Amino acid sequence: MAWDSVPWFTEGGAEHSSEVARLLAYAAFSGSEGIIGASDLQVKALSTPGSKVQVTTGACAILNRATGAKYQAYAARLPSADTVDIAATGAAARSDLIIARIENPYSYGETWNQPANPEVGPYVFTRVISGVPKTTTRVKQVRAGDSAITLARIDIPANTSTITQSMIKDLREMANPRRRRVVRALRGVWDTPDEVGNVRYPSKEEFPNGARWDIEVPEWATSATIIATWAGLDQRNAKDSYGHLWAQLGDLETGLTNYHCDWTGSYQRYTFVGGGTISIPSSMRGNVYDLVLVGAGARDTAYTGVLEADGGSTVFADIEFVEDPTEDAI
Repeated sequence: MAWDSVPWFTEGGAEHSSEVARLLAYAAFSGSEGIIGASDLQVKALSTPGSKVQVTTGACAILNRATGAKYQAYAARLPSADTVDIAATGAAARSDLIIARIENPYSYGETWNQPANPEVGPYVFTRVISGVPKTTTRVKQVRAGDSAITLARIDIPANTSTITQSMIKDLREMANPRRRRVVRALRGVWDTPDEVGNVRYPSKEEFPNGARWDIEVPEWATSATIIATWAGLDQRNAKDSYGHLWAQLGDLETGLTNYHCDWTGSYQRYTFVGGGTISIPSSMRGNVYDLVLVGAGARDTAYTGVLEADGGSTVFADIEFVEDPTEDAI
């Protein structure tokens, strides 16, 4: 088979095929599909709930699933909010899928109706696929050949004509969600051992001293996963120790990791890993906050032992920021 004779981009008035243009879009989206920004194309109930839902403005990438359409994607935008009707239910509950779909009758193998005016279309629509299984999360589960992406599913109770936000399950995915990972470490800087355990939870202390770093929160971040590691902590005193270790970004705290060290008659070293995933509110995005490792002894004062960070200890803070559309409303 011969080449598509006009590659993107050729001068001299050459005519470029739609397939080559969609190839460019496919490459730009790295072969992925979905919304472009985390807040794009949200399905929401009307401000006064009724028999319609609204799709907010935004943009998306949609893979071309027409026959033979390898390495092709559409780029579509919704510059003003769209509304679609949702039919009332009868005696039985029903689930409807809300999708964005390309309906291009000129792509090989497609059977969509031609628009009245081919110059302006439209060729992209908000569509409702009614009566899907309640477990449906992707349009390909019910219409595998559609060039479409899933926006939401609406689970409507029986005898209902008014759609509320609680019925809408957000199913959007991003075409290329951004991620940023930052790793910080501190090793062997404690000539005088720094102890944890004397301060009792829910009070806390920076542990070990110096385990604090300035971190810039990306403007697009909606969540962050923090992995904190305390390696080579030394238990030197002849008592059992028990307490908690965790990480904190600004005022946001990860879950507690418990430590419980039994004294066995000799010095021992321990390593603990903790952390968790935190949601990043919009007020924090684009600002700088301290990432701090903290600790505290248990409420039970019977545990009088302490852990120390000394010249043989190392601590790590590993944080990855993620862009996730389902977290963007926070």
